Amino acid sequence: MARKILVVEDNPDNMKLVTWILEDEHYEVTGVHSGEECLAQVQKDHYDAVLMDISLPGMDGKEVTRRLRAMDQFRQLPIIALTAHAIKGEDDDIRASGVTDLITKPLDEDVLLARLRHFIG
Repeated sequence: MARKILVVEDNPDNMKLVTWILEDEHYEVTGVHSGEECLAQVQKDHYDAVLMDISLPGMDGKEVTRRLRAMDQFRQLPIIALTAHAIKGEDDDIRASGVTDLITKPLDEDVLLARLRHFIG
């Protein structure tokens, strides 16, 4: 059975890229474009991991992560932040939101896949 990944990304090109990378590795991918959609989607289906863009319209990825972590069923869910914000202060703030790990954009396919394998096998 394929591992299920929820991708939260508002940029259509980034969504396509991540989806192609994951589907090539036989992951089952669901994509949503906002934090609000993410919170609704995780209630509808089970996911093995979430790839969370940080810069989202409305509720940002840090707030979405905090809200997920506040719910018992998502405390252990691997949430990997994807961000173009690589400055030190922002990096610490993102990690403090409760993400499991952080990958900077532009994405390195090998890094992304290695992290997923590490966290969900």
